[in-house]
Amino acid sequence: MKKRSTEETRRTRETKGAGGIKGADSSSSGFSRSLTIGLDLGDRMSQICVLDSMGEIVEETRVATTENGLTRICDVKRLGKCRIAMEVGTHSPWVSRLLKELGHEVLVANSRKLRFIYQNRGKTDRVDARSLARVARMDPALLSPVKHRDEEVAQDLAVLRARDLLVRTRVKLIGHARGAVKSAGHRLKASSTRSFTAETESMLPEELKETLGAVFSAIDALSEQIRALNQRVREMAKTKYPETGLLRQVAGVGYILSLAYVLTLETPDRFEKSRMVGPYLGLVPARRQSGDSDPQLRITKEGDGFMRCLLVQGSQYILGPFGPDCDLRRFGLALEGRGGKYAKKRAVIAVARKLAVLLHKLWRSGEVYEADRRLALLPEPAKA
Repeated sequence: MKKRSTEETRRTRETKGAGGIKGADSSSSGFSRSLTIGLDLGDRMSQICVLDSMGEIVEETRVATTENGLTRICDVKRLGKCRIAMEVGTHSPWVSRLLKELGHEVLVANSRKLRFIYQNRGKTDRVDARSLARVARMDPALLSPVKHRDEEVAQDLAVLRARDLLVRTRVKLIGHARGAVKSAGHRLKASSTRSFTAETESMLPEELKETLGAVFSAIDALSEQIRALNQRVREMAKTKYPETGLLRQVAGVGYILSLAYVLTLETPDRFEKSRMVGPYLGLVPARRQSGDSDPQLRITKEGDGFMRCLLVQGSQYILGPFGPDCDLRRFGLALEGRGGKYAKKRAVIAVARKLAVLLHKLWRSGEVYEADRRLALLPEPAKA
């Protein structure tokens, strides 16, 4: 018997795929339970594995990670409505939206929950696609599916992320300028970030004026762009997302934090209870309990890191010297007063978690925020 070559096998699979897959349900009602697809997304090429109802591989191929390539290979007329699993990544937002528009059931897997895939010693694109398909066919809950934001919300959130990048770049440039001057035996006076160039440019030593001139020009340009984005954020929060006003009742919550919070959660009905927001944003301690062992671990840091950073900044303001007296501040200061090596850090994280829960409660209920509930509980003075 003549052995088939690898090339002949590949051509047979491609021919089979082009002519349609036997057993695919192309009915217009419901999703096909006969086919499950694992899609390992790559920057230029993606790997696809198609399983039938018995778990047998009926098609494996590579496709360009483009709209035309994915539309052609995942055509509903050819496959029917299938369940497609992919890992979260750079391309997963637009790919998941595209496949949902085609009529498929799309599952975007949380990569952190798929350790057996990314720690596989024999990891390849083909093996990853097969693993995704088999897990999605067996139990989709094992993928811990994530929900991508709507395209419009993602674009609005990109404004905040762009501003954050410009701010961090400006901080690095200012640090570089101060370090360069200090290494030359001089020192720039303390000044605010906004007025750094105006107050310190005249203090530059003669030998560094030409070298750091470009850095100071870049700092001025970044400051101008940041001011423009700040104005854009204010207008967006007031006109497009007026619900952010409910969140800004809390001291330490401004336009950036309130808008980022609304855009990250999208809707207050996403969580049944407000206290579920803390774990969603990675502000609760991790657990590794086994038998009698239950060690105290750090916070999980899961979820959106940008949102978590903004909440921590708000918490630091509340606990800082300019924070007004309120329930949140007293709660944090009480934790800090217990002492310990990391008392201050624990207090900041605890207040950030409570702040996240409080903002969701205000957003969901629309109530007026009472910063000091002790005063609200005091009896009214007797009338004369």
